[in-house]
Amino acid sequence: MKITVVGTGYVGLSISVLLAQHNPVHAVDVLPEKVEAINARRSPIADPEIEDYLAHRPLDLTATTDAEAGYTGAELIVIATPTNYDPHKNYFDTSSVESVLELARRYAPNAAVVIKSTVPVGYTASVREKFPGQQILFSPEFLREGHALYDNLYPSRIVVGAPAGDAAAQTAARAFAGLLAQGAIKQDIPTLFPGLTEAEAIKLFANTYLALRVAFFNELDTYAASRGLDTRGIIDGVCLDPRIGSHYNNPSFGYGGYCLPKDTKQLLANYRDVPQNLIQAIVDSNRTRKDFIAEDVLSRHPRVVGIYRLTMKAGSDNFRQSSIQGVMKRIKAQGVPVIVYEPTLQADTFYGSRVERDLAAFKAECDIILTNRAAAELADVPHKVYTRDIYARD
Repeated sequence: MKITVVGTGYVGLSISVLLAQHNPVHAVDVLPEKVEAINARRSPIADPEIEDYLAHRPLDLTATTDAEAGYTGAELIVIATPTNYDPHKNYFDTSSVESVLELARRYAPNAAVVIKSTVPVGYTASVREKFPGQQILFSPEFLREGHALYDNLYPSRIVVGAPAGDAAAQTAARAFAGLLAQGAIKQDIPTLFPGLTEAEAIKLFANTYLALRVAFFNELDTYAASRGLDTRGIIDGVCLDPRIGSHYNNPSFGYGGYCLPKDTKQLLANYRDVPQNLIQAIVDSNRTRKDFIAEDVLSRHPRVVGIYRLTMKAGSDNFRQSSIQGVMKRIKAQGVPVIVYEPTLQADTFYGSRVERDLAAFKAECDIILTNRAAAELADVPHKVYTRDIYARD
């Protein structure tokens, strides 16, 4: 079975590698440099399992920028293109998904199409009406950035949404779930086949709950810092309750990254005509946390503030929507000079601030250095480091 995966970010590339263990997979992307890297068996993203599998495992995987070659003859097309949140429309930008559906209709009209991109609740049902005759399903992903393939090899669950009462769609959903299970190492994976809209809701509610956990422990830390209390002592005591647990409890500058900010805002938008308080509070809490961090830094009257890495966490090369950027913008708005140390940046400036590539010079010039997560590289200047990271583990 020829499988086409469109998009080679964390979701698309990890799915491509997973399925290419047992099937011919064509990974389609618009960026030639990513295609060249994949065909040379080099990962264009930071993910140890993807790097290992590309370099050392037998995979039937071909990357291409040629849509016609990639789509033609495919029996299954997986859409893993970005769907950024548009704050003006209060809606995900789903134009890339619809572009793929147009190409699928042109080159592979008989292929089943599985949307892996995160979409608003109710979206897949609407595009099934827009593209009649195309079998379109929705399957949410539950991947951690930097461990995307691992989370596909050992999935917490497999969810494939299909319309109730549509036998062909149900059959296609079970076939896709079988392919995911075939590529996984974990056995006896919990597998669900909800309706299309329920599957979309599972994704948004799951990520919003994770954002709630982050926001809760960040607000706990804000309280402790404001009252001169030991944050770790409180968190350790709270999390020994097995009903609470110790996951997602490490304070930070706020939740960020590619998924949580946009997914919480999209879920809030979906509540437009539904009573709620909590979902709005989660979104507001993240903004308040960044306000608090910036004010706390500014209260120390820094001469020059350093931003050590723009990424959200260790082991990641992605800094889209990272919380430290929000803190940085707040500090700059008060007229305090900011210098950025981010070795993955090619540009000499970032949002108008100088990028310093010499770590020693960066440390010397800054009197406060902000880092969302503790770093061994800063161990020699502990008196300059500002972080809310307690556990130094993620």
